[in-house]
Amino acid sequence: MQYISTRSKDKSASKRSFSQILLEGLAPDGGLYMPESYPVVTGQELDKWRSLSYAELAFEILGKFADDIPEKDLKMLAEKTYTPEVYRNVRNDDALDAITPLRLLEEKDGRKLMLLGLSNGPTLAFKDMAMQLLGNLFEYELKRQHAELNILGATSGDTGSAAEYAMRGKKGIRVFMLSPYRKMSAFQTAQMFSLQDPNIFNIAIEGVFDDCQDIVKAVSNDLEYKARQKIGTVNSINWARVVAQVVYYFRAYLMATTGNEEKVSFTVPSGNFGNICAGHIARMMGLPIDRLVVATNENDVLDEFFRTGVYRVRKSEETWHTSSPSMDISKASNFERFVYDLLGQDGERVNGLFRQIETKGFFDLSGQYGSDGNEFPQVKNYGFESGKSTHADRIETIRFVQKEYGITIDPHTADGIKVAREHQRKGVTMIVLETAQAAKFNETIFEALSRNAARPAGFERIEELPQRFTVMPIDDGEVKKFIAERTGL
Repeated sequence: MQYISTRSKDKSASKRSFSQILLEGLAPDGGLYMPESYPVVTGQELDKWRSLSYAELAFEILGKFADDIPEKDLKMLAEKTYTPEVYRNVRNDDALDAITPLRLLEEKDGRKLMLLGLSNGPTLAFKDMAMQLLGNLFEYELKRQHAELNILGATSGDTGSAAEYAMRGKKGIRVFMLSPYRKMSAFQTAQMFSLQDPNIFNIAIEGVFDDCQDIVKAVSNDLEYKARQKIGTVNSINWARVVAQVVYYFRAYLMATTGNEEKVSFTVPSGNFGNICAGHIARMMGLPIDRLVVATNENDVLDEFFRTGVYRVRKSEETWHTSSPSMDISKASNFERFVYDLLGQDGERVNGLFRQIETKGFFDLSGQYGSDGNEFPQVKNYGFESGKSTHADRIETIRFVQKEYGITIDPHTADGIKVAREHQRKGVTMIVLETAQAAKFNETIFEALSRNAARPAGFERIEELPQRFTVMPIDDGEVKKFIAERTGL
């Protein structure tokens, strides 16, 4: 399997292997890495996979993308990652699967609604599903190369803690994580800032998530600095992280169906497009997915695109701070991967569109034509739909789910369930991807239910722990200086 940049003009000159792109993040031309072609999964393989454990399934799927890693090593990494000891926060009534429990919420009028549990990892969020694997992959590859890595990342809440918990204590790795100052929940902030490990550095940026993400991209695009400081990334611009997320789409399908003639749909709370991009990849591989429904909050850049064909990024001052803060994003960095497929994998056109973002702030794909003169492929051909949820919707949905199903959901999952119920169809199971456990967003849970969310053991008083972080202005130069001072390079 070879990989190319979404902005590559000459595909034959820029091919790289999985191991070569694993530690990089952005490609040198500013694009994102994509496989030269998608591996196809057959019905026979799906039948075989129905009896596999999560670790065994991960090995099968990862092997299609990371074929330059010896099979015995990849199997070892999957088995080391996906264990009940790592994903230990399983609730007593989640009996279907110890790693990703699938719960039936309701079934009536030929419509079935299910919830895929993804919050059983060490930081209680779906990001753990990929980040734990990424930490083990990084450590493995750095050992093979006798190298070190300085990870630079940006988070709107959950990526940061998942990355830090996955990388803490890893040999040869330092983590420099940017987050928007005072714009995460108290629990999210405490999870990150309370870590005292010497290889973890938290930087609170006086802006919004998009400002943090812009700094990461600016540093990554300084190729000389990136090489000297050995900069890598764990954000979803890292291909390995997206591939790890593909696994649970297959897992959910195999648990929800009894035969490969059935189709399911997925609704995914989305801000940076990484999670639902993994669903797009699974669909391109042949997984029988009917529709992929993007659920946004008030920061509805993605909903606007899938309704109108116009992708218009917002400025920092136009980005709302909401009660589902991990989705307070107005520049969806992973969206470029989908646009690349939508444009027939034309790297030159993709490059032009995203350069246009820098000058005009938007691009318009409605009513355009492809380079071969045929009618431009509409997003519906890729199974995408979208919807939007507001704070009032979240509060109402949290109350509804508690009353009707007896469970407490976090506000991002509430966005997903609200939008999912609007897009259900008869005869097609709708699966909502859980984002996190409700305890991470207690402020909103208390507003909705007039009580605190239950907390797993070990997190009872996390906000009271000492915190270690550095506040910085929106300045990539300051971040570069901070990293250089701590690496000595």
